[in-house]
Amino acid sequence: MAITEMFFWWYSQGWQVFIAKIRTWLSGVTDFFSMDSLVRTLFKPYRQISAESATSTTSLDLKFHMFIDRLVSRLIGFISRLILLIIGTVIIILGSILSLILIILWPVIPLLPIVGIILSIAGVIL
Repeated sequence: MAITEMFFWWYSQGWQVFIAKIRTWLSGVTDFFSMDSLVRTLFKPYRQISAESATSTTSLDLKFHMFIDRLVSRLIGFISRLILLIIGTVIIILGSILSLILIILWPVIPLLPIVGIILSIAGVIL
């Protein structure tokens, strides 16, 4: 009776629960990397510490220095956010591929002990 209930759960609710957990995990990865925020702020400055705004009395040398500071800050922000986007995308793609493989293998998993016993009796050594 328990084995029948286990198989019934495995091929009905178990599959649905597993797919829901995979969705939650992928959503968590997307949230962890804040992919939407990274895309929105891709060209924004990175921790702009000393980039004040120029006034009409600011010297040309200081204006140029402030422009270079902002440019470098934007470049560093772009590179760091791009690297995070690439890493997050790779993790999501690999996680999706692994999840798809596991979803496809889900119906076979309960049969693996039986296959193992048959292979053991047949003398197959891995």
